[in-house]
Amino acid sequence: MKVVNKADLYYQKMTKTNVTKLVVALGIPTTISMLITNIYNLVDTYFVGTLGESPQAAVGVLFTLQCIIQAIAYMLGHGSGTYVSKYLADKDINKASIYVSTAFYAGAIFGICFSVFGLIFLDPFCRFLGSTETILPHAKDYGFWVFLACPFITCSLILNNNLRYEGKAMYAMIGLVTGGIINIFGDFLFIKQLNMGVAGAGLATALSQVISFTILLIMYYKTAQSKIRIKYVTKNIRVYLGICQLGLPSLIRQGLNSISNGLLNNLAKPFGDAAIAAISVINRFSSFVMCIALGTGQGFQPVSAFNYEAKEYTRVKKALIVSIILGISVITILSILGIMIPDIIIWIFQKSPEVIEIGTYGLRATSIGLLFLPFSVNANTLYQSIRKSMSASFLAMLRSGLAFIPTLIILSNVIGLKGILISQMIADILSGLISIPFLIHFIFKTPNTKVSEVLDYVN
Repeated sequence: MKVVNKADLYYQKMTKTNVTKLVVALGIPTTISMLITNIYNLVDTYFVGTLGESPQAAVGVLFTLQCIIQAIAYMLGHGSGTYVSKYLADKDINKASIYVSTAFYAGAIFGICFSVFGLIFLDPFCRFLGSTETILPHAKDYGFWVFLACPFITCSLILNNNLRYEGKAMYAMIGLVTGGIINIFGDFLFIKQLNMGVAGAGLATALSQVISFTILLIMYYKTAQSKIRIKYVTKNIRVYLGICQLGLPSLIRQGLNSISNGLLNNLAKPFGDAAIAAISVINRFSSFVMCIALGTGQGFQPVSAFNYEAKEYTRVKKALIVSIILGISVITILSILGIMIPDIIIWIFQKSPEVIEIGTYGLRATSIGLLFLPFSVNANTLYQSIRKSMSASFLAMLRSGLAFIPTLIILSNVIGLKGILISQMIADILSGLISIPFLIHFIFKTPNTKVSEVLDYVN
């Protein structure tokens, strides 16, 4: 009787399962994970919003800090995960273990160093991120706990991404969802019941990250083919460079998100705490919608990485089209809510008339731009997954960098606050339109494909 090992079973799953079914199966758990994560961010925004404009603005300011931490974690997670997927396709478990172990322990070291640095320089760091004098005390209360949890946040994201690249999206979901639910309960307990203010929101976030990390680590040890062991951590500089090279688009994407958010908060300072609070709510809602595009894109990511290495190019193209269609379908529904009832959405999180007025205008504009996300997100995901780091890096620079920062600076100087509020919409539209030729090029040129075959993929 022939014994089929895990590597052979996984190879069959990734190269023979119906592509639509595979993308959906891997995308749904990831989307749920990201939805729960964004729901507890929205819950943070809601509970902190009951404390006033300045506390809510503080959470928005510290959102930039979380983006910085995520930038490093996603670079290590996506960079190592792409190699893990490659070597699992080659059925080389040892090399896959080298990449994930190296990324995990590098992330832990970064997290500890960044935590110590942040706690020592907490005051100037919060000012640098855009805190006004009235926001600063609340930002420090929240930031203390975020910095303390930094090693756990970093390692959780590395574990989560590598589980996805191993095709274990369901297990990754369990870890993140559990942490999200605990964060929601913690917000209620620490803010509403124990009256801990913004510090309570920070404590809830920190505790949820520790628990999420613990669950993800257990899941990885129990289910993954690759192993996380100190003995697999390498001194070979090429491994580190390879991880950083393939993870660079993620670093650029998240890093520019941090820079642009910091710039956004600083440019909004002259318009008061109400403007920063409104932008905080808008960013949380847009992040919630964006997680749909990222969820379907990250369901597509392991499928494209594995099948590209296995030279199953037709499957990669079909998966790409399926991911785009899924993203467009769901994001359109959510964006329509932001366009039709932005005032109600803002009111849920902040009752201040000034915040509602500013937020209504900004959220409607931002929601229009979100309609173009499925093109930019999937193009970036595709080129990163197939190890085309130069193209992926350029695409990663668009939304929060090349398209957004110049637009933000120019419009804020020309038309003031309204310019700030419409900048993300313009950047999203430009990013989506620029990404479309990259998608078309891949579909028709890798390898050469007839128009009739591409239309068959859609059908």
